[in-house]
Amino acid sequence: MSPIPVGYDAHDAVRVVEEPVKESVRTAFARDRARVLHSAALRRLAAKTQVMVAGVSDFPRTRLTHTLEVAQIGRELGAALGCDPDLVEVAGLAHDLGHPPYGHNGETELDRIADRIGGFEGNAQSLRVLSRLEAKVVDPITGQSVGLNLSRASLDAACKYPWTRRPGTRKFGAYEDDLPIFLWLREDAPGERTCIEEQVMNWADDVAYSVHDFEDAVHSGIASLEVFASPGERRALVETAHRRFPGEGEPAELEAALDRLVALDYWPRSFDGSMGDLVTLKHFTSWLIARFSNAAQVATQVEYGNGPLTRYNADLVIPDEVRAEVSVMKAVAVQYVMHRPGADAEYARQREIIAELVNALVFDGGRSLEPWLRPTYDAAIDDAERLRVVIDQVASLTDVSIVEWHRRLVA
Repeated sequence: MSPIPVGYDAHDAVRVVEEPVKESVRTAFARDRARVLHSAALRRLAAKTQVMVAGVSDFPRTRLTHTLEVAQIGRELGAALGCDPDLVEVAGLAHDLGHPPYGHNGETELDRIADRIGGFEGNAQSLRVLSRLEAKVVDPITGQSVGLNLSRASLDAACKYPWTRRPGTRKFGAYEDDLPIFLWLREDAPGERTCIEEQVMNWADDVAYSVHDFEDAVHSGIASLEVFASPGERRALVETAHRRFPGEGEPAELEAALDRLVALDYWPRSFDGSMGDLVTLKHFTSWLIARFSNAAQVATQVEYGNGPLTRYNADLVIPDEVRAEVSVMKAVAVQYVMHRPGADAEYARQREIIAELVNALVFDGGRSLEPWLRPTYDAAIDDAERLRVVIDQVASLTDVSIVEWHRRLVA
């Protein structure tokens, strides 16, 4: 039997399908970490959009590099709080596995196409990848894939939105046809509350993309540091943060947060691509990640003590001022990258490619699906189930491979 870390029990470490333990040194969560790290779904993130389209330039993050950074930030913050670090890292590595090509733009288009069959959501798709689509373990009784067969606590830690699709919110964590595994992983969880390991991962996600998308935007020249000296540009940035991230600060709070950030000694004042400016920019990202992570650690330990803080015995505490600072940092990518000139036409073409490919695969009757999905398509009992398999196929593609699929099946 694998050892169980302090603060956890056998209920947390159980798997849907019981497996023989190859050795008794690693915990269940360490084994889970290895499974996600070696998965095909994780490798595919190397060619999927973070904010800037993957493959266009060498410096900006891809979905994979972002994922690795989230896992690292979350692991260190979780360990400081007494969470099992492997468990938090599993959540970080797994949290974006379901994201389709073209990032949130692709997610929106697939949700439109799949509306009549329960929609599409990247987090719900991540659960589907982990528990069904990734090749690792087959249930000997049913003969069906159970994906990576992760432990209950690992699946729960990766679940950002513990509910199924419902009116009033675009975000959800499970499709109706994945309800059995969702109910299993949420067994004994208190309502719709998420565990502290998920909360650490979620904060690490916000911290990583708020800081690194800023770095990518400055490095690429899309966002100039000079704009932060302009009152008009700063007002626009605050308005974007308030509109895009409701509940993360009122305009006056966001403006004060931006003022604090720009006044920091390590805020970069210029960038021309020189070694000196690259070093300054890197120091800035490092110090800012520490600022945001340490603030959450200290506030949480003031509230709950030194731990170990695990599962549902604590919630991550994030000071309002720090949340507002992260919000205005996230707004930089929205304002200058997502809304850059020409972006709307680019996004429209991406949605067109996705829609045309889905239609081609539907009319093709499953013949062009990859071999790992064809049996599921053939076993589908109606058009809704067949469309879900087609959506699974398209969602698994990368920004690079979807263009080739489109050229081959559509163009």
